Amino acid sequence: MTENIEVFTQSSIRIKDGDRTIYLDPFQMKTAPHDADFILITHDHFDHFSPEDIAKAAGKDTVLVVPEKMKKKAEEASALVKQIVTVALGMEQDIEGLAIETVPAYNLHKPFHPKSAGWVGYIMQIGGKRIYVAGDTDATDEAKAVKCDIALIPIGGTYTMEARKAAELANAIQPEVVIPTHYGSIVGKPSDGDVFAGYVKAPVLVELKLKF
Repeated sequence: MTENIEVFTQSSIRIKDGDRTIYLDPFQMKTAPHDADFILITHDHFDHFSPEDIAKAAGKDTVLVVPEKMKKKAEEASALVKQIVTVALGMEQDIEGLAIETVPAYNLHKPFHPKSAGWVGYIMQIGGKRIYVAGDTDATDEAKAVKCDIALIPIGGTYTMEARKAAELANAIQPEVVIPTHYGSIVGKPSDGDVFAGYVKAPVLVELKLKF
């Protein structure tokens, strides 16, 4: 069910939806495929909003989706895409046929991702599945309330949850499959994926997809 999902450095994700291609937070891309129909950005930190990598992913008809509070910052990439669409917290929206919902993404006891910043995770309807890409978040009440089939959640610690806390979130929301992100490069060790998997309880399946 996840053969259409790829995870690259940090939280850089590519998802195929039939003949459409969706990127989330492209970063340190090794190629320039220019195949994106949509690029969704969770927040404005350099490892999530990278105009250099947006340029590699974007084609002539790409729609760039960003949180409302990133509207001005997103103008740095305006020449690289067809249009920029902003999204509010806790909304449901259809953007050119892509159904998305936003979930607040923030830290509970750390200063790096304050709730007031208005940053987001996304739930997308793709291939009959609800796919949740959490962004940089802790196990917040909003994250624990998510209903999804596939979850991609950060596990690297420091700026987000570490592996054990991330597993607690996965166990709380009970997706069919959970895929860890945000480890093995800037933060976290490659072995964190195995640590995370050890704490996730059946029937949730863990897939380690990160390409180092």
